[in-house]
Amino acid sequence: MRIAVVSGGNRGIGLEICRQLARRGVHVVLGSRDEGRGNAAAAALKEQGISVEPRRLDVSEERSVKELARALAAEHGGVDIVVNNAGIAMQGFDAEVARNTIEVNFFGALRLTTELLPLMRAEGRIVMVTSGLGDRRSVSEALRAQLGEAALTREELVQLMRKFVSDVSAGRHTEEGWPSSAYAVSKIGLNALTGVLARELEGDPREILCNAACPGWVRTDMGGAR
Repeated sequence: MRIAVVSGGNRGIGLEICRQLARRGVHVVLGSRDEGRGNAAAAALKEQGISVEPRRLDVSEERSVKELARALAAEHGGVDIVVNNAGIAMQGFDAEVARNTIEVNFFGALRLTTELLPLMRAEGRIVMVTSGLGDRRSVSEALRAQLGEAALTREELVQLMRKFVSDVSAGRHTEEGWPSSAYAVSKIGLNALTGVLARELEGDPREILCNAACPGWVRTDMGGAR
């Protein structure tokens, strides 16, 4: 049986991803930062005849991610699908918002993927849940060139994301070419990360694919009502 890990799986798009994968015969590990909410989501799915495995997963905590990886290795022996869905969209814009948003939306996906990659089996799939707000046209031409560089490395991308947080903290993000939206920058980074990982996986005998998927606007707690 294929094993899928879905971060932020206790509500909204993540919950629906868990539901749809489980209906297709995939064993779904529903990751949730709040263990109680994850258990409640799993219980609600069970009432619909859908079985998933709830697990505490806070992608912003290295310890949490490593604990999940160890459990998956011991109990399942590997992973076939990783869906990086966990994300936050905070109100306002300041240094704290920038730091927290980039930490969860970008570094969280990088952290989870890095830990689970060694466990991934042949023809595995990595999916980044992104947004139309992650359009590189919202940054300066210079940044756009850097982020779109075909040879962009993981280390260079990490430095760019840290630079954004630093620039916001110093009050110079606008003159440095960044938009006043931490969420947008986090998704720009996530899109770039998808390309970086895809290049890193070229030639891997497991033939793992890494893709980004934009679901568009959805009426969820994060998306709100139109």
